[in-house]
Amino acid sequence: MSQLLTAPEYAALAETIALPSQAFIDGAFVPSVSGRTFDTRNPATGQVLAEIAACDARDVDIAVARAKAAFADGRWHRRTPAARKATLLRFADLLERHAHELAVMESLDSGKPIRECQNTDIPEAIHTIRWHAELIDKIYDNTAPVGSDTLALVVREPIGVVGLVLPWNFPLLMLAWKIGPSLAAGCSIIVKPAKETTLTALRVAELAHEAGVPAGVFNVLPGGGKDVGEPLGRHMDVSMVSFTGSTDTGRLFLRYAADSNLKRVVLECGGKNPAVVMDDIEDIDEVAQHIVNGAFWNMGENCSASSRLIVHADVKDALLERIGVHLREWKMGNPLDPQHRLGALVSEAHFRKVRSYLERAAAENLRVAFGGDTAEDIFVEPTVVDGVGRDSLLFREEIFGPILSVTPFSDIEQAIALANDTVYGLAAAVYTSSLKHAFRLSREIRAGVVTVNCFGEGDITTPFGGYGESGFGGRDKSVWAHDQYTELKTIWIDVSDRAAFDV
Repeated sequence: MSQLLTAPEYAALAETIALPSQAFIDGAFVPSVSGRTFDTRNPATGQVLAEIAACDARDVDIAVARAKAAFADGRWHRRTPAARKATLLRFADLLERHAHELAVMESLDSGKPIRECQNTDIPEAIHTIRWHAELIDKIYDNTAPVGSDTLALVVREPIGVVGLVLPWNFPLLMLAWKIGPSLAAGCSIIVKPAKETTLTALRVAELAHEAGVPAGVFNVLPGGGKDVGEPLGRHMDVSMVSFTGSTDTGRLFLRYAADSNLKRVVLECGGKNPAVVMDDIEDIDEVAQHIVNGAFWNMGENCSASSRLIVHADVKDALLERIGVHLREWKMGNPLDPQHRLGALVSEAHFRKVRSYLERAAAENLRVAFGGDTAEDIFVEPTVVDGVGRDSLLFREEIFGPILSVTPFSDIEQAIALANDTVYGLAAAVYTSSLKHAFRLSREIRAGVVTVNCFGEGDITTPFGGYGESGFGGRDKSVWAHDQYTELKTIWIDVSDRAAFDV
């Protein structure tokens, strides 16, 4: 964890950073073929930060060709595991050396609080790269028990050219989740950052090249979904796409794969995640802290946010009182001030979407227990809405903003039914002092990650992904993430005396 600077120090650093603006292809920054650009803005101020190269299908074709050539000649995947590991560890060291710079870039580009960028996103991203680097020479291939006349090898091979399509809510951390295992496996990669947040992906690609990742192996194409994402998803020379973002866009990548080369698709999509609080909790203040963190971390722009508080009626009022106390600590304002725990929403369009749910709460005559105000058409207060029924849009739809809905229940069966009353199944949190309740809830709630008496997503050693419309095809993080970037191959060798070749 890097030492936090002061607000004036971060402001001064922001003035001196050279922001990347061009695509990164074959080891160099290049303009888009069309020469077109788009503005990337600081959402907190509306200031234009840079004019970014707007790529399209022509740039995709060039990047895929360079990535395919790099994969074909083996300049990366044919390096020894030890050599790839050493390169990725140098890469992690460079990221650490530039931690303050990357944190400021991330905050400026996304509106995220600098304290979250500095204390969580950047160190976790660096740890992710190091962890996957260390795993390279610790994943063993296998032999099958087929008898003494035959040798059967089951080996992993890198899948080839992969497209990595990123969201805007955790630009650098989600980048690390994907480039860690894909580069460790030996793939060539083409990153499509979200149009709203391109800066850190471009800078990270430059640092990877500086660390020794060969030209053509790590490419970044800024641009829109139709211009870059769709051509990447449909490209016949792309073997796999890993996508994190909305469920609607995830469906498109399945269609692109079906219409092209049946490329592998891994999706991590939306969530409408329950936090179930039983009436037997021992420390209501600690539970309140977890609920506030789970709901409002990163302004609620988090696919695993605890956005539905499903709480036993007997403890609801007491829990809400403590939630209100802890919300006083969540100051909102300038993202570059480390005193602020809530920054700006990522864009005016997203602000309008989030605000529409505040308007919906008013239309449904729901009680706003805390918050509910907005500022400067980009900031939204942490808001708690009480008495939300299962038919309300606030209960059913992913808001992706700092709005927590509260729904009471009377028994554990009702709690389970409410928790599972969603098309999603990404994450859930359970709060109880009963081992019996903890085990039953964690097994019966259909979600890819269930935490008990805490909020979180596990760590780098545990897989992350969801059930239902939250995910498809694989998992981020952990050793299991490596599986999706590799193909399994069986090599069957006849070693008997009658074999047709000399031993």
